[in-house]
Amino acid sequence: MAAACGRGTGGIDRLRRRADFLAAKRGRKAHSALMTLEMLPRDEARLPRLGFTVTRRVGTAVERNRIRRRLRAAAATALVAARPGCDYVIVARRGAIDAAFARLVGDLERAVQRVHATKSGAKPTSEEAPERA
Repeated sequence: MAAACGRGTGGIDRLRRRADFLAAKRGRKAHSALMTLEMLPRDEARLPRLGFTVTRRVGTAVERNRIRRRLRAAAATALVAARPGCDYVIVARRGAIDAAFARLVGDLERAVQRVHATKSGAKPTSEEAPERA
């Protein structure tokens, strides 16, 4: 199951420790109707790391696992250009279970652009903007 966010695909590693999830919560956030993306830059220039949070409030275990699988697949597509040295946490909302897959990917791509945009609200420069395939 870790194929989409493990070392084998796209060069993204997984967040595993609770402390890493809590640290990412202190970073920059981008909200959408389907998810919240939290990003925290690390000091090391290693592989980007990705974690998922799908709380019980979102649904039953079967629904939460389905949402997690859908977000993992969307992340494999949208986070191809994730920056090294950053931790990303995707916090799912209930709407992610029924949303079209293209909308999941689009929301995640826009969220990544927003968390990496400069604080003044300016768009990221061409160096900072993720390349589209």
